[in-house]
Amino acid sequence: MARCAALLLLLLAASAAAAAAAAGRKEKAGEKVCDKGWECSGSRFCCNEAISDYFKAYQFEELFAHRNDAQAHAADFWNYQAFITAAALFEPRGFGTTGGKEMGMREVAAFLGHVGAKTSCGYREAPGGETAWGLCYNHELSPSQSYCVDSNELYPCVEGVEYYGRGAIPIYWNQNYGIVGKGIKQDLLNHPELLEQNATLAFEAAIWRWMTPMKRKQPSAHDVFVGNWKPTKNDTSSKRYPGFGATMNVLYGDAICGQGSTDKMNFIISHYQHYLDLMGVGREHSGDNLDCDDQVAFNPSSENSDF
Repeated sequence: MARCAALLLLLLAASAAAAAAAAGRKEKAGEKVCDKGWECSGSRFCCNEAISDYFKAYQFEELFAHRNDAQAHAADFWNYQAFITAAALFEPRGFGTTGGKEMGMREVAAFLGHVGAKTSCGYREAPGGETAWGLCYNHELSPSQSYCVDSNELYPCVEGVEYYGRGAIPIYWNQNYGIVGKGIKQDLLNHPELLEQNATLAFEAAIWRWMTPMKRKQPSAHDVFVGNWKPTKNDTSSKRYPGFGATMNVLYGDAICGQGSTDKMNFIISHYQHYLDLMGVGREHSGDNLDCDDQVAFNPSSENSDF
């Protein structure tokens, strides 16, 4: 009788475990770990919505309405699937999956706002306005130099290779191609042209930069945007606070920030807010600390070559 009862308990336990698995969840060390949907290897963001759940192909088309026009210099290069494929690599780290659906949509709009502004060939009188022409380029058309720093021993210039701007958030200089290439496991130092040949890699390099601090004890653009970063006293005295403005500081430093209300800064902000509108979030949810006009740079250009 006791053996039958024990067997019944085992069967009930097995049934409960199967039900939990069918629901896409399992218990592990007292914590719920999701194994449903996109691959995440136990990430705490595993059960959150993936970007493709709330950001669809038609929205990508609306954000980048003229990218395949005859006037676009990278026509037929950029596409929704390339972005989604690259983004999926970073969703387990929180890209677009942090803080709920609205925050995820805001982060996608923020990231793509930088992409749109940095690859735009738009102007005020252009059809659809200046914010409708993102992803017009995938590389710098008329480089003024080869962007080689001969003194860098870790990532030395390769003979015959030029390190002008390429990608979704353009990369410049040999050391930066080396750093990002190491991050995404691609030999960009020897083959920077990959970023103008493969749209998925171009998005992957840009998202890696968004998610990765450039120096120790500094935040990433992702962290300052989603609220993971807590400013120190030095940050607050330098007028650096969480928000979209600080993402510009992380990515561009004093090339954009600390210069007052400039056209270059406002051009990036306008793309972010326009994309929020198109994604149905609305620019009224842009968040605090939208600009960086009086922020001191995290990394002054005198100390580090700009990306």
